Amino acid sequence: MKHPNSVCASVATKRWPVVAAGLVLASLLPAGCAGEEARNDGAGENNGGNVASAAQTSGDASGDGRPVEAVAAELGPSVVQVNVEAVQTTPRGPQEGRGLGSGVIYHEDGYIITNSHVVQNATEVNVAFADGSVEEGEVVGTDPYTEIAVVRVDRDDLPAAEFGDSGGLVLGELAVAVGSPSGFQSTVTAGVVSGLNREVPAEITGGRQESALVDLIQTDAAISPGSSGGALANADSEVIGINVAYLPPAQTGAVNIGFAIPSETATSVADQIIESGEADHPYLGVSLTNLTPETAQRFGIAVESGALVTNVDPQGPTAETGIEPRGVITAIGDEEVETSGDLLSALREYNPGDTVEMTVASGGEAREVTVELGERD
Repeated sequence: MKHPNSVCASVATKRWPVVAAGLVLASLLPAGCAGEEARNDGAGENNGGNVASAAQTSGDASGDGRPVEAVAAELGPSVVQVNVEAVQTTPRGPQEGRGLGSGVIYHEDGYIITNSHVVQNATEVNVAFADGSVEEGEVVGTDPYTEIAVVRVDRDDLPAAEFGDSGGLVLGELAVAVGSPSGFQSTVTAGVVSGLNREVPAEITGGRQESALVDLIQTDAAISPGSSGGALANADSEVIGINVAYLPPAQTGAVNIGFAIPSETATSVADQIIESGEADHPYLGVSLTNLTPETAQRFGIAVESGALVTNVDPQGPTAETGIEPRGVITAIGDEEVETSGDLLSALREYNPGDTVEMTVASGGEAREVTVELGERD
């Protein structure tokens, strides 16, 4: 049985505005991450044109003899600009607009990974390549829960990027971002991996709770509007992440805090979309927030961290387990759960129909429950 919602994500403890790095057609919420606004008169930044201006950063930030320009030269041909026309819903009714983002060539036979918000509601897509050619594209599928989408063009000679292991990243290692910020195609910026396992909750992003971004790579390589869907690469020119969002300095005072979806998540979801047009996600059937010490004290909860259940779907897979609001999930399988983002991350290791063991604290007691995961619609 498919369910319309997934396990919900956590509420942020710091409510910074986070901006999706692609120029998309949904209005930006006050503290949201629905993307940058595109003008409905078609006069968006650079109009999504094929701007072949490269701003490559040179130097050897890695200290291992692999200069940034070598990474840029090897990876550059595999990163594209995705130009979109779409219809957005506004208070004045449906409106047409244009926007742009970036993408990474996944398969040489025409499959390209980008962000879901880049091609959301697209009526027309074209893809501009680093060699100056432009091809009409079609959206194979989108997955708003992981922010991954796949676009396909009718070509079979594309320079596919090599995707690396994002699971072995080390803080401080070289990170090179390639994309089309504000339409400047093939722009390269360099920095380091600033953080791992970062979380951007949906309350910040402006999306549904269950679409919170988790397990993100943080980088100080500059990411800007239009960079969404572009590549974050390591010193070996391997794609370790798909750029997705950043903290806007004008609103937060933060400088160069950007986020990328790990390559393992991106390729896993892309493979499912290519095979079936969509990605499957398990459904737990609860709404969650982060448990804080203050909340624990207020409600007499014996633990101080975990995923606090705020609502239970009466038709969901958890309903028969006895889990109720104010219960706290502290572990799933062998993995400890300190936040609702931890739970979302852990659930990605399971499939609909799998049986999972969870530890749930309620009042002063903790108990084990078994849940057969449903399938999210």
